[in-house]
Amino acid sequence: MAAHPEPAGLRGDAAPEPASSTPKWAGVAWALLILNTLGSTGAKTVLPLPRSVSQLVTMGSLMTAFVIALALNKHLRIRPSAYLLLLTALLGTSILSSADLQEGAGALFRCFRLTVFVSTLWLLTRWWDGGFSFVRYHIRTYAVVLASVAIGLVISPGNAMPEEYGGRLSGAIWPLTPPQIGQYAAVISGLTLLLWFGRRTTWRSALAIVVPVLGLLLLTHTRTATLGLVAGLAVAFLSMVLTSARARKVFAWTVGIGGVAGVVLAGALQTWFLRGQSADNFSSLTGRAKVWDALLEAPRSTAEYIFGVGLTDKSYDGLPIDNSWLAIYHEQGFVGIALVAGFLLTLVVVAVLRPPSLARACAIFLITYCISASYTEAGLGDASPYLLHLAVAASLLVRGVPQSDEQAFIPAKGADVRGAGA
Repeated sequence: MAAHPEPAGLRGDAAPEPASSTPKWAGVAWALLILNTLGSTGAKTVLPLPRSVSQLVTMGSLMTAFVIALALNKHLRIRPSAYLLLLTALLGTSILSSADLQEGAGALFRCFRLTVFVSTLWLLTRWWDGGFSFVRYHIRTYAVVLASVAIGLVISPGNAMPEEYGGRLSGAIWPLTPPQIGQYAAVISGLTLLLWFGRRTTWRSALAIVVPVLGLLLLTHTRTATLGLVAGLAVAFLSMVLTSARARKVFAWTVGIGGVAGVVLAGALQTWFLRGQSADNFSSLTGRAKVWDALLEAPRSTAEYIFGVGLTDKSYDGLPIDNSWLAIYHEQGFVGIALVAGFLLTLVVVAVLRPPSLARACAIFLITYCISASYTEAGLGDASPYLLHLAVAASLLVRGVPQSDEQAFIPAKGADVRGAGA
């Protein structure tokens, strides 16, 4: 029986990567979107940074990203995207639920921010072509963010690993919490490993990123990010094992070495995983379960069940919700849950239907990571890094780019939809 050929990028001999037509300024806009989602709260920084200043920087970066994207795409040519279409519907639900100002004027401001955020993504879809341009923008920008974390750790270890976070690594240059740093480290290390596997980067470049980044991840003691990284890579490699001999070898070696290491280092892993917590604290997910129970037991009107109370700071009774699904239930109701489940399901189905490739594997990694992290992290219902991770996945799942510009994009006034992507 003839063996099935492996897809380009999965064989031992790497296929040359096509030249990207994405303008460099699109990468600048993407970096600014990431800067906007970094947030403005966290540990004490080396240089005191008033929250008003950090908020001005993050909001200014979003507006600048929108202006750049609009200047690049002045004819408003966009690519069809079911993901962004459902995200836009979620935006409409958020505006509707926030209109009565139950959560104050801040809810409308968050809706404005989400509007600019989604609009910028739509403008950038012109360059969503199934290539790796936005993957590389993602890795480079978060690598710079993590480099600032490492610098903060070197120049001010006390601020970088404060007692208020239990000695976990946080941002001493820019206010970043340990879960944020863990998320960024897990995502870019996973993507870098997949690019190395697909011969899209050298092993030296991969080591230069993955080794220090995984070190930062370990210092954060972030269980969600670690489990998300493992789950994402496992599913990504499983998606390739039937068509790639190299994927089968890597997966087998990883399982074997991981099993042995798990037995030998069981005690150290358990200590790291528990990070000094009591059994009660660990079973309640560091107190999250108590907040979740209070949120679910609170009385609500029918309108609040359906549409939620409007966009908040992802907290309930002064405590963080730390669950995407409960945060969406609180803010956008059952309609919001249906829309978020809809765009996640759409991405999963499109990824399953695409033929095996490195791009599909990277998309599957990002989707799996976001789904696994949604249980203990909020962000799927508002402008956040999670929506950017999923946008990168959607850009990777776009079908082959049509030859003519008229076939590739839809003018804003409407035209035939061709080459629908995720």
